[in-house]
This record gives sequence, C-alpha cells and structure tokens, in this order.
Amino acid sequence: MSRTLYATMRALPGKRDELARLLTSLAKDVRSEPGNERFVVYTLESDPDFFHVEETYRDEAAFKAHMGMEHGRVFNEAIRSLVEGGASEVIFLNHVA
Repeated sequence: MSRTLYATMRALPGKRDELARLLTSLAKDVRSEPGNERFVVYTLESDPDFFHVEETYRDEAAFKAHMGMEHGRVFNEAIRSLVEGGASEVIFLNHVA
C-alpha cells in the first residue's frame, strides 16, 4: 500500500523566493528516488508565502528510504531559518476511494 502525505510551511517575510528555490531543487531529487510516485509543490493562490507539498511513495519501505536521504536532511536543516516554526508540518493520509 502506498504512503501519502502532505507538508505545509509558511515562508518568513522576505524568504519566499529562497524557500521556493530549495523546494524546486528538493522536488528534482525526491522525484529521482526509485520509490517516489508523486512530489508536487504548490503555493496558495491567496497566500503565495504558504507552501503545500504533496508526496506519495510506493510503500512504507520506499517512504523509509526517502526519510534516510541526504537531500531531505539538508533541506530540513536549511528551512529552519526560512519558515515559521523552523520546520514543515507533515500530515499523513489514508486512501479512501
């Protein structure tokens, strides 16, 4: 069964462009992971400083492999000074229909 989640984060004032560049680079890296099925980055139309990232991995093993990737660690460290609260908020989803 696939593993799906979304992550949200709000850029601190003046940090939106830097965060967008980091997320664009992260998307390229994550999409190249063998178990990644989806990694899409959005901003809210009404609030371009608010980012929403949708992710799906083939299964739990693929998600665990993703969590061990260096590019994810580097990204999470970099956003500490770029987003409110110093990290993204991650929400796990269960497929219904």
